[in-house]
Amino acid sequence: MLALNSYENRVYQVGIEDAAPLVVKFYRPGRWSDASIQEEHDFSLSLAEEEIPVIAPLASSSGRTLHHFNDHRFSLFPRQGGRWPEFDDLKNLTWVGRFLGRIHLMGAARPFEHRPSMNLGTIGPDSSNYLLEHGFIPLEYESAYRQLCAGLQCLIEERLAEVPRCRWIRLHGDCHPGNILWNDQGPHFVDMDDCRMGPAIQDLWMLLSGNRGEMAEQLSWLREGYEVFRELDSREVVLIEPLRTLRMIHYAAWLARRWNDPAFPTAFPWFNTTQYWQEHLSLLVQQKAALQQSPLPVH
Repeated sequence: MLALNSYENRVYQVGIEDAAPLVVKFYRPGRWSDASIQEEHDFSLSLAEEEIPVIAPLASSSGRTLHHFNDHRFSLFPRQGGRWPEFDDLKNLTWVGRFLGRIHLMGAARPFEHRPSMNLGTIGPDSSNYLLEHGFIPLEYESAYRQLCAGLQCLIEERLAEVPRCRWIRLHGDCHPGNILWNDQGPHFVDMDDCRMGPAIQDLWMLLSGNRGEMAEQLSWLREGYEVFRELDSREVVLIEPLRTLRMIHYAAWLARRWNDPAFPTAFPWFNTTQYWQEHLSLLVQQKAALQQSPLPVH
């Protein structure tokens, strides 16, 4: 058995004699209901049936994908090797965009019933309040952090008001480059554990990096592939910086909420240090400026 890089759940590669290894995911207790996990599995399987390269769980002879042993819940996946995508080659973004367009085309067909929806109005306050109430923000930064988060939330709500009828669809939910494996056949999407209802742009913005000009060009290549299968609502581009800001605040709160898990202090030794909070506040100040800029141009 080989422990793989996963912290929310526990994931292992398990060698099988005279066969390819399997990947086993043990779900964190209390995070998802059985129904919500099964809905994730069913979505992945439906995508795989359409030959969209999503790593879906393996089913037993009875068709079961979610298994129980004592208090543990787990599922099995085929082992899929690969490397991080190379987005310096912008054509690779178009390739990924085509698959995201197909994922979202199916995701828009019907809603999740048991998976959560992104509530962009509460992610920030819920996360920042947790950090403040549980003593993670150093005393000398509390006032500045509180004021900064309140100002950011006002700007986020202004941006949300610009797309009042934005359509929520079923998403991958955590589509950063680390969840895309690349091999000789192209990209494969992994880790659907955060799939949920939300705006389509959520699955695109985390693939953008660099300055505004670079991100605008990358978005153009992504959109070229995406719109082969589904039109992207260009109004959603205004949500990119709000989503980035909310992810920063939520990520800090996620680490704080898991800090009693022994795996977290070992894996994230830099968290909850004075330097970390200094840098965190500095990044949020930069995000405040980004939220006041015009959205990325859509070509």
